[in-house]
Amino acid sequence: MKSILVTGGAGFIGSNFIPYFLNKYPEYIIVNVDKLTYAGNLENLKEVENNPRYKFIKGDICNRELIEYIFYEYDIKGVINFAAESHVDNSIKNPGVFVETNVNGTYILIDVAYKYWMEGPFQYKKKYENCRFHHISTDEVYGTLPEDPNILFTEKTPYAPNSPYSASKASSDMIVRSYHHTYGMNTVITNCSNNYGPKQHDEKLIPIIIRNALQGNPIPIYGDGKNIRDWLYVLDHCKGIDIAFHKGKAGETYNIGGRNERTNIYIANKICEVLDELYPTNENDKITKNMKSYKELITFVKDRPGHDRRYAIDASKIENEIGWKAEENFESGIVKTVKWYLRKYIEK
Repeated sequence: MKSILVTGGAGFIGSNFIPYFLNKYPEYIIVNVDKLTYAGNLENLKEVENNPRYKFIKGDICNRELIEYIFYEYDIKGVINFAAESHVDNSIKNPGVFVETNVNGTYILIDVAYKYWMEGPFQYKKKYENCRFHHISTDEVYGTLPEDPNILFTEKTPYAPNSPYSASKASSDMIVRSYHHTYGMNTVITNCSNNYGPKQHDEKLIPIIIRNALQGNPIPIYGDGKNIRDWLYVLDHCKGIDIAFHKGKAGETYNIGGRNERTNIYIANKICEVLDELYPTNENDKITKNMKSYKELITFVKDRPGHDRRYAIDASKIENEIGWKAEENFESGIVKTVKWYLRKYIEK
């Protein structure tokens, strides 16, 4: 049995990843450390809470003594670091929290791993030669793209973060990179595009659209609604992390994207169309007040400061070098997503 430390596993992506990983790899023990801030929810992990190969520890990755204890107590031989503050609007209001968790927390994690696994630079201890530190990052570190569909983020795109959130993630990426080049640590970084799917926190765009629609409230869309994101179904992302963790080359970065560029206004209209079919307004008449479509609730609001216009990932490297490819397109994945939120919001 091999113990893998997963940080931030009670969050959106982590709570989709852990059940998938436990099911696929019976030889792994998963130790999940999560601070359980507002974005972490153990309800998301009900399906694994009684699994003998799963252990949850409530704690902060910035607590060095705790992280050291976990390494020694469970003999950690791999790290997959999801733990991060991740909401851009919150980073604008309170950037210090993002620097503390995303930058300092990542430093503590990788430094503890270095000292536990290695005798010194480029010298792994016996039995720890294959230990790997996998850092989960975002395409937002690259800044923004022009609207030309032929221009995409690649692993060679210069970093140009435009929000406190993306700046903190860029900083954490650089720390991980430095531990590979300075100390010879076996590291991998994956930068993903916008995730969506089950278990996402209510503050994010897609849950906001679904929830407001079902409640008959205005669906807020920033600016002109033409900001473009590349959307990645969360289970596809989990599979990409799995492949990069096991097959990625040490010291490399892999961009994981869904090749699903969509504008925010398209997202809102598409979700409303799916809701119109799955839960028509006439079934929700007391709330929707005789509306013909949920689309009538779409409302444009003042844009947020520094709102990047377009993100889009070229996933060719991970597709060609280690064999990952997204299975869901946005139109198939959003139906699965809406069905999950209908069960959450309507069928309680």
